[in-house]
Amino acid sequence: MGRVLITDADGRNVVSAVRSLGKRGIRVVAAEDSYLALSFFSKYCKEKLVYPSPKKSPQNWIDWLMDELSHRTYDMIMPIGEYCTEFVSKYRDDISKYTRVPVVEYQRWSKARDKAETLKLAIELRIDHPETRFISDLAEVESAAQNIPYPAVIKPRRSCGSRGIVYVKDKNELIENYAKIHQLYPFPMIQEFIPSGGEAYGISLLFNRSSQLRAAFTHRRLREFPVKGGPSTLRESVHMPQLLDKSVKLLQHLNWYGVAMVEYKQDPRDGKCKLMEINPRFWGSLPMAVVAGVDFPYLLYRLVMDGDIEPVLDYPEGIRCRWLLAGDVLHFLTNPNRFRLQPSFFDFSRNNRNDDFISLEDIGPTFGFFMVVLANLFNLEKWKHVFSR
Repeated sequence: MGRVLITDADGRNVVSAVRSLGKRGIRVVAAEDSYLALSFFSKYCKEKLVYPSPKKSPQNWIDWLMDELSHRTYDMIMPIGEYCTEFVSKYRDDISKYTRVPVVEYQRWSKARDKAETLKLAIELRIDHPETRFISDLAEVESAAQNIPYPAVIKPRRSCGSRGIVYVKDKNELIENYAKIHQLYPFPMIQEFIPSGGEAYGISLLFNRSSQLRAAFTHRRLREFPVKGGPSTLRESVHMPQLLDKSVKLLQHLNWYGVAMVEYKQDPRDGKCKLMEINPRFWGSLPMAVVAGVDFPYLLYRLVMDGDIEPVLDYPEGIRCRWLLAGDVLHFLTNPNRFRLQPSFFDFSRNNRNDDFISLEDIGPTFGFFMVVLANLFNLEKWKHVFSR
């Protein structure tokens, strides 16, 4: 029986990965920086480990990981969250001495994570993208402010969700806010604002070591939280061949290996789907792909263990999956049009029952969610993190 170490056990996407591998008899060891994590409650999680916070104590986390891998045998490590994936990429050569690492080396990973580098690559490959100004010196801000259409967006080169993003309506607001964002996220981009009304798509991909496509899945966002932009809370499977081709071209240019997701937003002014970013790791909406039959965690495991797999590119359209607790609940509570949502928040028909982690077959993570909420009821920092996505 194989054994896999999965990080970031509190993520709903990790619950999906744990179930994916555990159902196939693979021994899953899940790890997190807290004793309360959603995946710890899954019946498919066979061992639970608590590590130092990779965000607060990165060196301690690396030391913990190297010690764990040097004392126990694992088929592979499957990092999920941003920090863990980044550090696994950065220390890839050292980690590879002990186990298999399905992550590209740091130079490529870092380039994909940087939104500015991604958009520069889009320009080179002639992929549609929002009009953007790249800042390398604060003296350039005033000039850029005079040559960007308004409203505009100040967008960090690296951030999660909508954190650090500020919308401005004129030159004065842009100049005033840029310096503030720069202090937290150095040299953010200045970008045209794409108005609401267009669709948003995520293209999820898996590549082998030769950067050949081995799995693909596309979803369309139906709802998200925050309402004006953030992680998807309800999504639907679709096929978008043109976006798939562009995404493959983009990542093959980086000689990619492993998983990644490419995000696009449709501009209602011209109907074009414009590249927004690359997510160079497992994505939050991973359960959607698994529900639709493209089981990325298991496909990645087989790819790593066998050297290659047959491509998995087909799946049914119209399959939906939502993050009810707590993403879609928060969307409902904060959306002034909550009672006119399409599909309705209260639609629990057959096609709307799939959930990111709620499952009668493995009910533990659902109970775990409420335990985590109760444990953090008075943790103001935690709630500020949730509502500032």
